[in-house]
Amino acid sequence: MSETTHDGGIAVSAVPAPDEGLTAAQLAARYGLAVSGARPSLVEYVRQLWGRRHFILAFSQAKLTAQYSQAKLGQLWQVATPLLNAAVYYFIFGVILHASRGMSQDVYIPFLVTGVFTFTFTQSSIMTGVRAISGNLGLVRALHFPRASLPVSFALQQLQQLLFSMIVMVAVVVGFGSRPGLSWVLVVPILFLLFLFNTGLALVVARMGAKTPDLAQLLPFVLRTWMYMSGVMFSITKMMEGRPEWARTLLQLNPATVYMDLMRFALIDGYGASNLPPHVWAVALAWAVVVFGGGFVYFWKAEERYGRG
Repeated sequence: MSETTHDGGIAVSAVPAPDEGLTAAQLAARYGLAVSGARPSLVEYVRQLWGRRHFILAFSQAKLTAQYSQAKLGQLWQVATPLLNAAVYYFIFGVILHASRGMSQDVYIPFLVTGVFTFTFTQSSIMTGVRAISGNLGLVRALHFPRASLPVSFALQQLQQLLFSMIVMVAVVVGFGSRPGLSWVLVVPILFLLFLFNTGLALVVARMGAKTPDLAQLLPFVLRTWMYMSGVMFSITKMMEGRPEWARTLLQLNPATVYMDLMRFALIDGYGASNLPPHVWAVALAWAVVVFGGGFVYFWKAEERYGRG
């Protein structure tokens, strides 16, 4: 544009820029730009995660192989560690404290081993999950992928470790008199529900640990307390005899107890349904669905913040 000055000259004014006055969001929309690392919709996020399923499986297998690569016994420690824990607990609780009350040794020893192996699966899923983001910042910042792949992969790693360890667990159960039967088929849905539950917890602590890495130092104390409340070393039904019914039911509905007792019921001949709370399968399904679904959404909500700062 131009205009005439007082002395008859022509003054040319600057043409306004086409982007002048536009906000950052308007500019992005005008030029088709998107925020780098923006959180996708929940449905799209699930689709992206499914597309990375091969990466998740390969990453979990690589982590499992590398876990004991520096030890001379290698992956035998996957079995030896929970087995040694069970031996220690048996000496303290079974021999010294007589926590096996109401159970013969043929039932109590498989009861203890099954409980230790099952709870170790949950414990390890949480402890690896809490470092899933904070311990892999290089990967998170270098590559674009759904961050939930990491805690899911770590939970899958612990499931593979449990499956390997179950060879010993089954040997102990059979060695003390239990025989394979139709109830052993129940192990498959039990492991599936427990895996969903553990993955949900791993997703929750992964988000919390990404913001507060010190959480990894606190969790062992929380998990140890949870273990002592869950009937890993003793039968809640026997220990709570003569106590209020609501207190026993409350302890039995503890998710760790639910999955351990279902596993014991499936594998051990002398561990009957009387040791299980009412509607135990509905409770197990509810814990798995609620914790996995809630944990997944909770983790997804912070997707764009992982690895930034």
